[in-house]
Amino acid sequence: MNSGGVDFSFFLMMGLIFAIFYFLVIRPQQKQQRERDAFLKTAAKGDDVVTQGGIHGKVAAVDGDAIDVEVARVRGEKVKLRISLSKVEQLTKAGKAGDQGKGDES
Repeated sequence: MNSGGVDFSFFLMMGLIFAIFYFLVIRPQQKQQRERDAFLKTAAKGDDVVTQGGIHGKVAAVDGDAIDVEVARVRGEKVKLRISLSKVEQLTKAGKAGDQGKGDES
C-alpha cells in the first residue's frame, strides 16, 4: 500500500494508453503521408491536378518541389500557375483517364 506517493500502476496505464494511441493513430498516418509524398513526387508533364484551392489544370513542368500548371488558354497563349507540390490535393496520371488518382482519403 502506497500512502503518500504516486502509484506505479498509474504510470504503467498511461504508458499503455500512449503505446496504443501511437500504433493505432500516429504510425498509420505517418505511413499514409509518406506514400502520398512519394506519389506526388512522380508528377510528370501532362498529368491532371487539382489543388487544395480547387484549381484544375495540367502539369506543364516539374521543378523540384513546385510544378507549373496550365489552367487555361487566352487568345492562344497558355496561362500557367506555379504551385507547390504540398498544395496538390489530387493527381491523376496522364495515361489513366478513368482513375481518380491518389488524394487525401480523409
